Amino acid sequence: MKSFAMTLLLKDDPEAIEKYKEYHRHVWPEVERSLKEVGIISMQIFLLGRRLFLYMGTADDFEAERDFPKYLEMDPRCKEWDALMCTFQEKVQEAGEGEWWAKMARVYNLV
Repeated sequence: MKSFAMTLLLKDDPEAIEKYKEYHRHVWPEVERSLKEVGIISMQIFLLGRRLFLYMGTADDFEAERDFPKYLEMDPRCKEWDALMCTFQEKVQEAGEGEWWAKMARVYNLV
């Protein structure tokens, strides 16, 4: 299994942050089904202040740049979900060109 860690900011708006959290308590089933179909085995999102940290485990052949966008094409609700979530989010300063969720480098792994 591969693992990925990424970060993003929520907009500095306490009401928006609460709405974002509420949406994630009830993620649309089409979104979860499509994420699994592209090879994402597990996904967790953590929040500190307005910083999000996403950790996902994937199939060994999963390539984030190639496979993650495929989920958007699997069901129209996925594009709708993505567009809605983007209204709550903003990129971190460290994001690379073309990156929304900025990839994080692993610095330690206890196995």
